[in-house]
Amino acid sequence: MLVLPDGIIDHIHVGSIYRRTMWQIRQPMAEFFGTMILVIFGAGAGASVTLSGNPGVAPTSKGDFLSINFGWAVGLAIGVWISGGVSGGHINPARVYEANTRPAYIVAQVLGGLVGAALIYGIYVPAIDIFEGHAVRTKATASIFATYPLDYVPAAAAFFTEFIATMIFAMTVLAATDKKSAIAPPTGLLPLTLFILFIGFGTSLGMQTSWALNPARDFGPRLFLSMAGYGRDVYNFRRQYWIWCPIMAPILGAQTGAFFYDFFLYTGQGILNPNGPY
Repeated sequence: MLVLPDGIIDHIHVGSIYRRTMWQIRQPMAEFFGTMILVIFGAGAGASVTLSGNPGVAPTSKGDFLSINFGWAVGLAIGVWISGGVSGGHINPARVYEANTRPAYIVAQVLGGLVGAALIYGIYVPAIDIFEGHAVRTKATASIFATYPLDYVPAAAAFFTEFIATMIFAMTVLAATDKKSAIAPPTGLLPLTLFILFIGFGTSLGMQTSWALNPARDFGPRLFLSMAGYGRDVYNFRRQYWIWCPIMAPILGAQTGAFFYDFFLYTGQGILNPNGPY
């Protein structure tokens, strides 16, 4: 019988705990980094376009609305690419369907959004000071990070825009990952599919609400803004707009889209078809 010194046994035990802990957190960390990258590219593009409109920041404008669309689309594609092989690349609480992973994923996604916004804010804070004035923080720059509707857009229209867009988003993701679909893209092309989809959302539905489509993409940065000098205004806007439009509308829209796809289009075994194909 081989007897190992106590120190070696302790070392093996500690190593086992470390590996087990790292294995348990790797999926939430993938969601964290994926969402962080989404916000870095998206908010970074928004900051570049918005702030460069001030001649004190840049001599010429550095883009337009399409540039912001591309920033968010690239962020989504890269975020899913990095996290997809580990956690499935949800990076969106509205897309998480596994009950056992939902709490950890949602927390990781919100924190990823918060950290992504903090990094972009730190990079662009000198430009924000020039754009708004030192220590002045208003919706003019808060909208770089969190979503706000245009002034004329009524509450119902804002809600419906986010609802219908996220419904289509969920149906597209399910169609693109449906193994029984004859035209489903290879798994490695899912980020490209989402990139194209997000460009479409931005150019067709994004003008009025800035297309949240993702509670973490909005709430994480909004949480950071409330700690960075923007105060309670980020929550009080339009009687808590932040709850019912960028959070509730995407969640309800995604679940509706999943129901429609499962009920009308999916031919495999699922929640609404537990016995498999007819």
